[in-house]
Amino acid sequence: MELRVLQYFLAVAREQSISGAAESLHLSQPTLSTQLKAMEDELGKQLLIRGTKGSRKVTLTEEGMILRKRAEEILQLVKRTEDEITLADETVVGDVYIGTGETDIVRLMAKAAKKIQEQYPEIHYHISSGNAEYVLEYLDKGLIDFGLIYGTADPQKYESIPIPVKDTWGVLMRRDSPLAQKECIQPEDLWDKPLIVSHQKSDNPYLARWLKQDISKLNIVATYNLVFNASLLVDEGLGYALTLDKLINTEESNLCFRPLYPQLDAAACIVWKRYQVFSKAADKYMQQLKYTFALS
Repeated sequence: MELRVLQYFLAVAREQSISGAAESLHLSQPTLSTQLKAMEDELGKQLLIRGTKGSRKVTLTEEGMILRKRAEEILQLVKRTEDEITLADETVVGDVYIGTGETDIVRLMAKAAKKIQEQYPEIHYHISSGNAEYVLEYLDKGLIDFGLIYGTADPQKYESIPIPVKDTWGVLMRRDSPLAQKECIQPEDLWDKPLIVSHQKSDNPYLARWLKQDISKLNIVATYNLVFNASLLVDEGLGYALTLDKLINTEESNLCFRPLYPQLDAAACIVWKRYQVFSKAADKYMQQLKYTFALS
């Protein structure tokens, strides 16, 4: 399977039309159709459902959707590899790819980037947000250099360094909520309340132990991936969101944050694949990141 043909396939998936894709690729429609048919024959699967005479719209089969996802990852990885090889000289330039969840700890990563920018202004940073499953998946595929996750990672697969600061769990709520009168929130305060919780499974054991309840037995009215979205649900009165501190600016808003008691902290670490060979840009950033952590 040639990379060029993968690019052709993605163009068809994007345009939802062979003729439209042929035009964008500056190819004749018969040439493009022949290339796509050859790829289907090579894989032994139908990838595209061609429209009838009355409709030229092209849709993807289930196998076609799988190939689209993988093709995007493959081409992105090829682009990164080309960039790293092209830029592999004495001048430190290039891109650093980071995956992280929503946390104020990103400020430390930003400080490291700012410091290194003074010496290496041609290093550029690309941050992708997601939960631990997302971050580790992208690490495994080679699409990011580093990931920030809570908890620990499999030491057989990943190297890691602990982050010296921790986030604190609490409850995001409306200022007119009954619990807003309290300085901190205890487990029994939430047993009968509508709760909005992270759908990241790794959070559940910690919260369940603190709550002294099985999460599934509580009144979970919604789950979230992005805290900002959870804050909108809270603002509309749907429930109380269990989340980390410093993520939502509650100043001059309808919302407030109250920490849990007993205090529940979340420890995080930076992870990368074992035996990872970093680009010069990524290596410089890692060294600065370790130095920044040591000062914190």
